[in-house]
Amino acid sequence: MAAPQIPNLNTLRRAPGHAPGRARGGPSSSNNEEYEAAKDKIIQQTDQDASVSRLSAVQLGYLDDPFADLFVVGQSQRRFPIINRGTYVRTTAIDNLVHRFLSVSPSQKQIISLGAGSDTRFFRLISHSPSFPPFLYHELDFPSNTAQKIATITRSSVLRDLIPGETTTSEDLTSLSSPTYNIRPLDLRTLDPTSSTSPPVIQHIDVLLPTLLISECCLIYLLPHLADAAATYFTRTFFPASTPLGLILYEPINPNTPFGRVMVSNLAARGIVLQTLKRYGSLESQKERLRVYGFDGGREARTVDNLWQEEVSQDEKERVAGLEMVDEVEEWRLLAGHYCVAWGWRDGDGEAKDKGVWEGWREETAE
Repeated sequence: MAAPQIPNLNTLRRAPGHAPGRARGGPSSSNNEEYEAAKDKIIQQTDQDASVSRLSAVQLGYLDDPFADLFVVGQSQRRFPIINRGTYVRTTAIDNLVHRFLSVSPSQKQIISLGAGSDTRFFRLISHSPSFPPFLYHELDFPSNTAQKIATITRSSVLRDLIPGETTTSEDLTSLSSPTYNIRPLDLRTLDPTSSTSPPVIQHIDVLLPTLLISECCLIYLLPHLADAAATYFTRTFFPASTPLGLILYEPINPNTPFGRVMVSNLAARGIVLQTLKRYGSLESQKERLRVYGFDGGREARTVDNLWQEEVSQDEKERVAGLEMVDEVEEWRLLAGHYCVAWGWRDGDGEAKDKGVWEGWREETAE
């Protein structure tokens, strides 16, 4: 359940033979399990969309990521210029927040990436580890996705050599453990407190360390009550109130504009349903969501268009503009206005030494 690409313009044109907003076929009482499994598989496969988009941006010079090609299955594909620019803005915005979290104080910290898929952020961070204090990194995703990632790591000496300390894998090859980096199979829907079964044990997470949760188009695939349950499981159950905690969300917004309706319809035709989009379809609702989750230290939400206009320096804008021509400036702004990065944090009521871990975010939010 990693972040899919910002939708290719071809997906925003109605596919012939499909009624808007309706998927063909549906579950019956006899095959409901198979139907649900098929829907899950569609979501899991969006991970390769994300990997291909990242590699396209890397190959054209938007991003520096020497690990991107290792996670792409099959041949690379060049995306539209506005897709590449969107990948660039999203990645650099989230990287900036992550770097501010890690760098602002010398204390050890922790990152948990929800639905991480083939994301390369750990390897990019650890390759620059002298720049950051010690940190732990955890990735949670469907077993099929964790198995594929672990297989990629196992085949690559470049990736293996970057993981500090001894690395072990589970017998079914869906889990990887090390002193710094851990991959765990987890269906976030199992964190629902109304479920008749107890939530699974998530090993090796230190509940006392200042922690950053990241969801790049992950929670949006869950039914709203399950997305909320997964988030509040971490904020109210798993971590004590004394632990400083933050959350970064990257999600589409504005489903009720003409562009938003076409986007939702075409994604639905591919079997992709953005479950929380109606509930959290604006910047204000995203910030309110973070407040309800318990992030009372501060909250912010900005569209990708806002981030491009306000956070990217003029020199960097000129560099990016020189990589390839963006003729469709209006389409770029329209597309970028339908995606956002939102972030929030709580200071926790623990020791004073942890109180400053969000200073970098406070500065970012105040700018």
